[in-house]
Amino acid sequence: MTDYVLTPITLRQARDFVDCHHRHNAAPQGHKFSVGLSKGGELVGVVIVGRPIARRQDDGKTAEVTRCCVLDGHPNANSALYGAAWRAARAMGYTRIITYTLPTESGASLRAAGFQRVGLTEAKPAGWSVPSRPREKAEKYPEGQKVIWEIRKGAPE
Repeated sequence: MTDYVLTPITLRQARDFVDCHHRHNAAPQGHKFSVGLSKGGELVGVVIVGRPIARRQDDGKTAEVTRCCVLDGHPNANSALYGAAWRAARAMGYTRIITYTLPTESGASLRAAGFQRVGLTEAKPAGWSVPSRPREKAEKYPEGQKVIWEIRKGAPE
């Protein structure tokens, strides 16, 4: 992990970093925990882990990486954060961690951290708004199908 140092950070610090630097997503509202990654005393990346967004995935033993964000020019930093998220979640008793990527993203960092691609989300109409719960369109949230990734307890490290 070339000169990178894992750092505990608050949700506010993680959210501020994501809001300033993430390419296509705003920061999530809450978390179970967040981890920072520093190099030379400068925060270069964060991962935010929370409850699964999809209620069918929220079984009490599954955590979800809701955001991972790294400054450009820091090779292997994403993988280091995904790996740290899984180790921390597993230490807390979680047996599975999931995340989603856009179909245009390669997933190389996830594979390097031990995640496996397990499918695609269902194709749905754009946005989260439904008649029973109307929502405004989020400015910084990509619509469409996502790739689902997971790592489970017992998977090789």
